[in-house]
Parts: sequence; structure tokens; C-alpha cells
Amino acid sequence: MKVGVVGASGYTGEVLVQLLLKHPAVDLAVVTSRAQAGKPLSAVIPALRGVDRGLRFVDSDAAALAASDCALFFLALPHGAAADYARAFVAAGKRVIDLSADFRVADLATYTRYYGAHHAPELLPQARYVLPEIAGERWRSEARLVAAPGCYPTSILVPLVPLLRAGLVSREHIVANSFSGVSGAGKKAAEMYLYVERAESAKAYGLTAHRHLAEIEEQLTLAAKAGGGGEPVVLQFNPHLAPMRRGIATTITVPAAAGATLSALRTAWEAAYGAAPFVQILAEGETPDTAHVVGTNRIDISATYDPRTRNFVLTSAEDNLMKGAGGQAVQIMNLWCGFAEAAGLT
Repeated sequence: MKVGVVGASGYTGEVLVQLLLKHPAVDLAVVTSRAQAGKPLSAVIPALRGVDRGLRFVDSDAAALAASDCALFFLALPHGAAADYARAFVAAGKRVIDLSADFRVADLATYTRYYGAHHAPELLPQARYVLPEIAGERWRSEARLVAAPGCYPTSILVPLVPLLRAGLVSREHIVANSFSGVSGAGKKAAEMYLYVERAESAKAYGLTAHRHLAEIEEQLTLAAKAGGGGEPVVLQFNPHLAPMRRGIATTITVPAAAGATLSALRTAWEAAYGAAPFVQILAEGETPDTAHVVGTNRIDISATYDPRTRNFVLTSAEDNLMKGAGGQAVQIMNLWCGFAEAAGLT
């Protein structure tokens, strides 16, 4: 099966290209970048010297790409830019996995509040939000357009969703503190991301208004409704920029429901993720470390109970460019196209 990556010169695009070049079941046929059009792939991504199959970047022309023989496209573009490509590709019968935020939020009013006007609102009913471990299977036959989750949301949803579905935690007073590597911001030429500014320095940003809140709260509310809760879930989300290149570490504090125990929590996790190849439930007393997941498509999770505050404290760690972006997108493709879930990811 031939596939293409639109926006292949960014950090996420690079990871996608590296994974797809070694994937046993696909042929990476097209890589696009307006800024790098005409250049050999290995000239822009030197790590691919000798394995780039002679690929060159082409211009990101939606109509021309839609007319190509690629069956599936990954959109590794900023929000707002992906929608026009998605429209052209879906109309041409291509499968689309979008790694931007354009189709992650189903409610148009919520999307508009956080991101502004939507460029293809008519596609929202067709889009499916797919975090593989919690999405079920219906999307595999229904979807033509898949929204891959964001990196922060993945680190929060994986620990919380099974607990909300099982009614083990409160829908209120949930606090998530997340620390992200600098690559999460993309290749931005801004003072904030200079080495001298970030080395030996961590800082909070986007407090009370981070755009990922829209996606996180919408998915948590759906999970709570599945567990019998009717009210929207409201999350206090505190993102931080950490002095590391890759990785996300998240700590979530959530009140335990009446009678909920740590044993019941771990049972819910085992039921949800016991057979999941990319979720590792750590032993009690052990907490995740970004150093152990960078370069993998795995998310490590753990939990403890604080009897003093009657809170569960959940922790997770993932690679923001793998399980938080490119690796998860390949995992989605594998499930969607009938390949082994871990193909190209181990």
C-alpha cells in the first residue's frame, strides 16, 4: 500500500518518515514540504542517508496529491492548514490520518472557541477521534478521516478514561500537571525555545487556556457519560516546558469515588490495557520516567492512593513524537488497514 506524508519536514513528519520507511507493509511514495520541495529527503533529514530510497520532497499541492496512487495520507501540518488537504483527499477516496487539531474536537462551537473558524466544518461528522486503546473497533469500518490525539491529551486520557468509565473517580477537581520536551512546540524560531533559554530551566505556560483542553475535556466527558455521569468533566490543566528534547511526564490528581480502592483501579486498568502492546502498567510504588519511553511507542502509567487527601495520584510518561504523535499515527494505520498493530513500531 502506497502512503504519503504531507508536511514531512517538521519533527513529527520526520518521525513518521523514519517509521514508514522501515514499515514492512507500506511503501512511502510521497513526502511533501513547500519549503524543501525538490530537495532529496536525506539532505533535509541526514539520519536517512542510505535508506531514503531516493525520495525527494515535492510541493504540497492538494489536487495533485489527491490524484496520486497513494491510498492513505498522513497530515503532519499545523491546525488550520490540514483541513483543505483532508477535504481534497476524502473527496478522492483516500484514507486520511490527521495529526493536527482540525478534527480532534467534534463540537464546532468548542473548536471555534479555542482555534477560531474551522476550514472544513462539513467534514467533522465524518471524522473519528482515535486513541487506539480506548476507541473500540467500530471506527475501523466507519472512518475515512481519523483525528490522531495530541501528545498532552494522550498522557492524560490513557490513565483517566477507564477510571471514569468504571465510576472510580470524581468528575470534578481533577488536576493534571504535564511537562513536555521542547520538540512539542515544533520547529519554531522563537527566543523561548533557544538552548540558552531552555537549558536548566522549566516553566509553566498556557495556564487556563491551553488549546488541548478542548480535546481533553470532550473525551473525558464522553468517558464519564459511559460510566453513568451526566455532567461535563472540567479539568485544571497545567502544562510546563521542560529542559529536555523529547518526552511528556504527567501527574494527575483526582478524588477517588466513594468506596474506590487502588485494587479496583488497577483491575480497571488491567481490563482496559492488559492486552494493549503499547501501555505498560507499572508495579505499585514505581513511577514512570521519560528516559524509559523516549524512542518507543509506549506509554507507562502508574497509580497510588493518598489516604490523607483521599485522592488517586496517577502518573504517565510517553515520547511526545512517538506515542504522542507519529508512532500513534502509524499504530492507527496498522489497525485501520488490517496490519499487525505493532508493525513498524518495535
